[in-house]
Formats: sequence, structure tokens, C-alpha cells
Amino acid sequence: MLRVHSIETFGTHEGPGIRLVIFLQGCNIRCLYCHNPDLFDLKSGKEMKIGEIIEMAKNEKEYFSDNGGITVSGGEPTLQAAEVYKLFKEARRIGINTALDTNGTIINNQIKKLYRETDFLLLDVKHIDEKWHKRLTGVSNKNVLEMAKFREELGKSMWLRYVLVPGWNDSEGFLNKWGEYFKNYKTVERVEILPYHTLGVYKYKELGMEYKISNVPSPDKKTISRAENIFKKYFKNVIVK
Repeated sequence: MLRVHSIETFGTHEGPGIRLVIFLQGCNIRCLYCHNPDLFDLKSGKEMKIGEIIEMAKNEKEYFSDNGGITVSGGEPTLQAAEVYKLFKEARRIGINTALDTNGTIINNQIKKLYRETDFLLLDVKHIDEKWHKRLTGVSNKNVLEMAKFREELGKSMWLRYVLVPGWNDSEGFLNKWGEYFKNYKTVERVEILPYHTLGVYKYKELGMEYKISNVPSPDKKTISRAENIFKKYFKNVIVK
């Protein structure tokens, strides 16, 4: 059973092609800019059987074409790694490819097993500087970089994602350092820049939670363009989402 928050059919933003996107409950970190605080609690949401999700995927399969499939996102889906593994194994058995959208902060053998069963890894590397990463998310980036390295060693497709937050990770120094770190990775097929936004702030009010960076604006076009140009020095396929 998977603890599910919501499901998006015919999704086009969480991996290649048209996808069935499963957003799971539970997250182990607290990014200051998170726009889905309603996903934090692992006990919320509804329980779904693997078979139910597989049936949904079968119904969409004709629309997946060559590169569409199932994406599991969150929250942090590796909190439910054993069940996601079962879902991915069955999906691949019937010819549906799999994508995992993860923050990469948890390392264990079950998650490594899941990575091996994942066709596309969408890895959020939120900051290249460890101290700033901890300020931004509450945890170190050591595990994130270790899991990126593990994926590279597997030789399987990886997309890197970067939420661009003014005043936190948008400086030329940080962007160049991030690019330098990953420039020789052969598995990085795409880098996505996700400009920070405040669309989820109302959820904090509804939940009675404090939104701690309410004074941070969304990046302007110049800031976004600068980040894009810097990353293009290191990567062939850079996309602004």
C-alpha cells in the first residue's frame, strides 16, 4: 500500500512524455520555500494498492507513447521506497517506464534498489554549498551528492532540478560551483531551472504554519536568464520551467 496525497493524469512536467504522476504523502525535510506543506505528514492522504495504480497506468498506456510512463513524486517518495519499488517493478514488467522525483537526502539499500528499478531519476539538488543547503532545507547535501554519484555509477538517466531562490542560491558563485560539480556527469540528460514562487503561501495560513521567507520575491527575468546562461556553459540541455 502507498500513502497517496493526489494523482495527476496526463502530466507533462514530471519527466519525459505524458505521465501518470503519483504524489505521495510525507517529507523528511523542510525547505523554506516548499509550496506543499500539506504533504509533510506521512500519515495523511489515502492508502492505495499497487494494483489500483497499475490499472490507472494501463488505462493511460496508449497515450504514453515511447517515453511516457509513471512518475512518483511527493513529498519525498523514498520514505515509501519499498512500496514504490513494487510499483516500479510491476510497471516495468508490463512495459511502462518509471520516473522518481526525489530530494536524494536518504540513503539505504532499499532506496539504492529502487534507483536500479527507476528509468528516469529527477534529482533536486537544492544547493551546492553544504551550509547553505542546511539553512535552506534543514539537512546537509552530503547524501544528495552521494546519491547523484551512485546514479552516475549505474549509468542510468538523470535529470537535475534547481529551484532558483533569490538571495539564497542565485549568485554567480553558487551557480558556477553547481555547474562545475556536475559538468562531467554522463548521465545528466537535462537540467531544469524552477524559478521560486509563492503560490503555496496560502496553504501555510490554512494550516496555521509560519512561512519563513515571505520577504523573498520571485526571481525576475534577468536573474533567471543569468542562471540559464551560466548552466548552459556546463550542460547541453537546460530548461526553465
